[in-house]
Amino acid sequence: MKSLFAFFLSLSIFSIQQKVFANPADKVLNDTIYLADPTIFVDKGVYYLYGTSSDKGFLVYTSTDLKNWGKAAGKNNGFALKKGDAFGSKGFWAPQVFKRGNKYYMAYTADEEIAIAHSNSPLGPFLQGELKAISGTGKQIDPFVFTDSDGKNYLYHVKLDKGNRIFVAELKDDFSDVIPNTTKACLSGTEAWENTAKTDWPVTEGPTVLKKDNLYYLFYSANDFRNPDYAVGYATSKSPLGPWIKYAGNPIISRKLLKINGTGHGDFFTDKNGQMQYVFHTHYSNQKVSPRATMVIKASFVKDKNGINQMQVDPKSFRFLKENLDRTP
Repeated sequence: MKSLFAFFLSLSIFSIQQKVFANPADKVLNDTIYLADPTIFVDKGVYYLYGTSSDKGFLVYTSTDLKNWGKAAGKNNGFALKKGDAFGSKGFWAPQVFKRGNKYYMAYTADEEIAIAHSNSPLGPFLQGELKAISGTGKQIDPFVFTDSDGKNYLYHVKLDKGNRIFVAELKDDFSDVIPNTTKACLSGTEAWENTAKTDWPVTEGPTVLKKDNLYYLFYSANDFRNPDYAVGYATSKSPLGPWIKYAGNPIISRKLLKINGTGHGDFFTDKNGQMQYVFHTHYSNQKVSPRATMVIKASFVKDKNGINQMQVDPKSFRFLKENLDRTP
């Protein structure tokens, strides 16, 4: 009887997994949104979701409640940025959207280089007058633009050089390029959790920077994105340029915590209720990497016994983002 019970229990679990991780083409069973390296930008009560999904550019989805997402709503056939309007011919990865004044900017990767385009709307079209990449040596990916309280702009990014390593450079006020000779190394994969496969090419990528009580927090993902142990950690510094000290409790988001493979490469945002959340991707299922699914989890700074803020996430709040097929964009 025990073996028969175990058989039906495993069959039931398998059935549930099949429904949760159904074929993405079967929209009747699975309406999960599949964007890797996602970011959510909040503007005038609307959530805008972007991510890696196409060699044609970047789609954008919208929601007013973080639950109901319409079909891709970008002004160019669903795309907020489309190939030909800005730098890049393929490999459109890891967008970040931010607003300065009345203008919207998108920092992104294409052709394993970094570019920044602009628009009058978060729906696009994001354009460049001159189709060009940001200056820098070698292959550069995963941009994140951070503006400090003194108004200085910084471009955190990843260089592909003896591993995926995170760097920072100062940006010009108009975001047209980095300031020469300001690039500095931030961190690389040196800890066991950051390279569980023990490869000769350790990976740290997907940087996001927050500032809290005059301390800078650099969040990043480690391990190859195809590795089940892809996970998120952070480091802190008293300066946006470092040096950075890795948090002893890393990783803060992992498959050990959430029971699903490939948890990482996302961005923080604050919802309309003032709750901080982290949007990120996971593997399609625990048996398959792609297409990667888009998820959110609640996060907050919590002071430790020494009065230092530590980032914590709530595993019970972890959920897929789903497309409402009955909702117009």
